[in-house]
Amino acid sequence: MAKLAIVTGGSRGLGRAMVLRLGKMGYNVVMNYVSDSSGKECEKNLKELREMGVDGLYIQADASSYEGCEKVVKAAVEKFGNKIDVLVNNAGVSNNAAFYQQNHKDYEWLVGVNLFSAMHMTRIVLPYMVEAEEGNIVNISSIGGLMGVANQADYCATKAAIIGFTRSLAVEYANKNIRVNAICPGMIDTDILKGVNQDELNALAAMIPLGRIGDSECIAGSMQYLIENDYTTGVYLTPNGGILMP
Repeated sequence: MAKLAIVTGGSRGLGRAMVLRLGKMGYNVVMNYVSDSSGKECEKNLKELREMGVDGLYIQADASSYEGCEKVVKAAVEKFGNKIDVLVNNAGVSNNAAFYQQNHKDYEWLVGVNLFSAMHMTRIVLPYMVEAEEGNIVNISSIGGLMGVANQADYCATKAAIIGFTRSLAVEYANKNIRVNAICPGMIDTDILKGVNQDELNALAAMIPLGRIGDSECIAGSMQYLIENDYTTGVYLTPNGGILMP
């Protein structure tokens, strides 16, 4: 019987790579989406999951709201049962603006998506994992949570908070055999880089010791390691090509 995973922000980019990797690992996968365009991407993901011999579900719900997260978990449980094996808190956004130029609603929105979505989903999923006395939570942070980045003060603040959230939960639920870990990606080739000038992209890549920008599969691989290694909890992996060696 297939296990069950929930991935927020699973429509494209890192989320898509992790959704499909979970499918290859034998998981049914539940995704949320907000926009109609993201819904179409989730539909493609679901088709690929079914071609792998597993199943899935995509729900229109805003993960930054508690009610939206409840909607996702309720739909997952109704279709696949009460045992939730994996939660990947991946939903994330960036304002990419000088902090003093932002309206307070801008960074409140960002905090809602990047931090509250992970807290809400975890709060709702944990009772199922506690009852089963096992589970895996993987939180997607960022290299920005480990270092300062200009025009990303609000983003970096939420990603640093995700690391603290991860470590505290790991301690709190280790006795229930629930492992909680994080991934802090460096520069990864996703939609965010699609509009970047090629010369600028090459200059960015030259700053990385490995000499190249990463792809989403290396993040999916990190997720798989954290799920499968049963003696790892409270840590963060930072696939970043060597640009930061903490």
